[in-house]
Amino acid sequence: QVQLVESGGGLVQAGGSLTLSCAASGIIFRINSMAWYRQAPGKQRELVAAITSGASTAYADSVKGRFTISMANAGKTVYLQMSSLKPEDTAVYYCYVVDLRTGHWGQGTLVNVSE
Repeated sequence: QVQLVESGGGLVQAGGSLTLSCAASGIIFRINSMAWYRQAPGKQRELVAAITSGASTAYADSVKGRFTISMANAGKTVYLQMSSLKPEDTAVYYCYVVDLRTGHWGQGTLVNVSE
């Protein structure tokens, strides 16, 4: 079983920056991809950014140019560097890791961007 521990969320003013991290541990076979999703109050969970084991990345249009996803620790840690934050980025951010063909969710970390 894969355990995911997220950190880095918090309160930040608009225009500021935050970096989220997610560390995977436990019984890991082969991580194929890691991603960040977010869910704002009253909205559906949406994909923010993803990275494959080959370092290919993808971003939601709303965060392109502002957010950067990266991987470290032999693919067991994923980061999301967020800059130029906007109030509409306020959400609970979830880490999602695919180990072989099984997906695992983190517990979520709140990012709150004030005006």
